[in-house]
Amino acid sequence: MTVFEELKARGQIAQVTNEPEISEMINTGKAVFYIGFDPTADSLHAGHFMTLTLMKRLQMAGNKPIALVGGGTAMIGDPSARTDLRSMMTVETIDHNCECLKKQISKFIDFSDDKAIMVNNADWLRGLNYLDFLRDVGKHFSVNRMLSAECYKSRMEKGLSFLEFNYMVIQAYDFFELFNRYGCNMQFGGDDQWSNMLAGTELIRRKNAKDAHALTINLLLNSEGSKMGKTAKGAVWLDPNKTSPFEFYQYWRNVQDSDVINCIKYLTFLPMEQIFEMEKWEGVQLNTAKETLAFELTALVHGTETAEQVHDTSKKLFQSGGAADMPTHELTDDDFTDGSIDILSLLVKSGLCTSKGDARRNVDQGGVEVSGKPVKDISTSFVLADFEDDGIVLRRGKKNYRKVVVK
Repeated sequence: MTVFEELKARGQIAQVTNEPEISEMINTGKAVFYIGFDPTADSLHAGHFMTLTLMKRLQMAGNKPIALVGGGTAMIGDPSARTDLRSMMTVETIDHNCECLKKQISKFIDFSDDKAIMVNNADWLRGLNYLDFLRDVGKHFSVNRMLSAECYKSRMEKGLSFLEFNYMVIQAYDFFELFNRYGCNMQFGGDDQWSNMLAGTELIRRKNAKDAHALTINLLLNSEGSKMGKTAKGAVWLDPNKTSPFEFYQYWRNVQDSDVINCIKYLTFLPMEQIFEMEKWEGVQLNTAKETLAFELTALVHGTETAEQVHDTSKKLFQSGGAADMPTHELTDDDFTDGSIDILSLLVKSGLCTSKGDARRNVDQGGVEVSGKPVKDISTSFVLADFEDDGIVLRRGKKNYRKVVVK
């Protein structure tokens, strides 16, 4: 199976502009491709997994990745898949986020010996002369064609700002600059980026350059970001300070039965032969598949040793209620009133619920357990003696846990 055939077998490719030529370039290691990362936060999240694993997979086959951090485009904001204008970030926040993303991307991609390049489009976008840019680049774009793009259609009813309207032209210019500066001959992106990528290819062709291709990757799980990349408390971050390795593992351990094999295809580096066998699994075997998925992704992000630790912790948790290395919250004497603390306060202080109202709903719905025992009464309280020895294990829903101890 060739590299390109494997990408198709894993379900990652949606459409390409020239499949025979693109296939040949990827299979022979001749692709110099770029993928962009939007620095809207100071950490990558689970929704970035598809692009990161894709880049790593192609680099392993001899192709050269260019990781483009959008320090320039972030000053505008991508309107794709948006119903409103993005919040404007300061330049200082954008630059800080870019530096954080660079460190995380480096965990996946080997930048040594010119095997990959990391660049920031602020290097050429922030210093542009507006009038010169309009004359040199803007003349190649048809407003009618731009407005027919899916990335703009969804915004027309509520209003598309002129600021965002520029995004397609700016992204197209990125490809043009990368082509000229680094010999970038291919670009990858999600389904919602197809119009922008075609614009970049067209710009290069109009300016008399050749051998530029646009390739869109079917980022199915990215397009379902609310499903894959978010938990009840927000995104599943790759930064361990935002999402602990245990929580990260538990997220993947609890994916839907119908999603687990596809996640293994998209996001892991397990051989396709092994995955083909796993596709036949049913019933309890899917739990093994989930454990495999959770372990592989945790090892990829946090290292094999950490993955083994949280895997063992998870096993102990489900088998005997153990709480070895799960996220821990420390209570102090000030958290107790007359020597006790009620379940609602405990849920809020531990961070498992955002408010007492939220905690009340979870208890009423039967979604709370303490050390394996359901809590159904909101008046349930605990005294200091309940936290002796190794504390208690607090659980909300199927995958949110805290070990709670008294300092």
